[in-house]
Amino acid sequence: MQSKPLCILFLSLLLLPCLSFSISNNASNTTTTITHQFKEAPQFYNSPNCPSINADNSKNNKIMNQKEEKEEEAEEYSDKYICSKEAVHVAMTLDTTYIRGSMAAILSVLQHTSCPQNTFFHFLCSSNASLLHSTISKSFPYLNFHLYIFDDSIVSGLISTSIRSALDCPLNYARSYLPKLLPSCVNRVVYLDSDLVLVDDIAKLAATPLGHNSVLAAPEYCNANFTSYFTPTFWSNPSLSLTFANRKPCYFNTGVMVIDLERWREGDYTTKIEEWMELQKRMRIYELGSLPPFLLVFAGNIANVDHRWNQHGLGGDNFRGLCRDLHPGPVSLLHWSGKGKPWVRLDANRPCPLDALWAPYDLLHTPFSLDS
Repeated sequence: MQSKPLCILFLSLLLLPCLSFSISNNASNTTTTITHQFKEAPQFYNSPNCPSINADNSKNNKIMNQKEEKEEEAEEYSDKYICSKEAVHVAMTLDTTYIRGSMAAILSVLQHTSCPQNTFFHFLCSSNASLLHSTISKSFPYLNFHLYIFDDSIVSGLISTSIRSALDCPLNYARSYLPKLLPSCVNRVVYLDSDLVLVDDIAKLAATPLGHNSVLAAPEYCNANFTSYFTPTFWSNPSLSLTFANRKPCYFNTGVMVIDLERWREGDYTTKIEEWMELQKRMRIYELGSLPPFLLVFAGNIANVDHRWNQHGLGGDNFRGLCRDLHPGPVSLLHWSGKGKPWVRLDANRPCPLDALWAPYDLLHTPFSLDS
């Protein structure tokens, strides 16, 4: 039969307008190539009541390296847009493994905010910077963003193994370095994981009051067993367990946070997180990757956010990826934290019921079936 090769050629021509890229893995002298093809997202415009921001859009798509001289950095960020108090700043990490989720998250933010042109994205990556930059630019040609290079070596020596290898990726710890990576004129940012979608205006989340002292805001879950996030070694050591004295610590998920970068810088909280990670290397006080250091530093001292802004756990637990239901109450953000990711389950034709809520934001070009 010659029809299938001809059909494949025809389909490849149809898909030329969309983006494609390959990732190679040379382990064990074999090369595995994964090709993604993404559609261009529609352009979204501000509503009439959005504040005006005068910006030179030609400056708004850049790859920034944290090792650049301060003078160059100051010049790079001299444009009014990135320093405007009217902009809503969003930070995310980017990598080739989760790029499909990241694309869906970006689309959901733009689709549901009243002022998409006033939304500025800060992307952190540790490799494939040009490829990731091209991916974002081609699917979102009008997006205002910078891409920053995160040096894995800064944190790789501090990481301890956790219950799931995916949690040990150095890029998972990049959120702890946002105040150092982002320009000093950016005072507040909303950090988002790549496995979520918003169904509400992110400007509402960004405007969360932080009070007089809080460095960050996030939904708290005080019914969770907080002690389970740390080992018996931690709780049996009086000098360590007293960390939470005079605090009422509750679990919060670090995949959705509103961060006051100015207060973070003043308190040097990156160093505080690193100190706990150094202790973990010596005496194993927790089991889960980048979350426990945040709990140790901030739990009990954060501004609370309504649970609607992080309906988390939709990816199931960290071992089996079981299907989960929504928490009671309204929903503004759905978060597939846990092992199971919606795009993986959809591709395997084994989706959980709630994965259907993620699917409309998927920008991957779905291949046509060649069989009748």
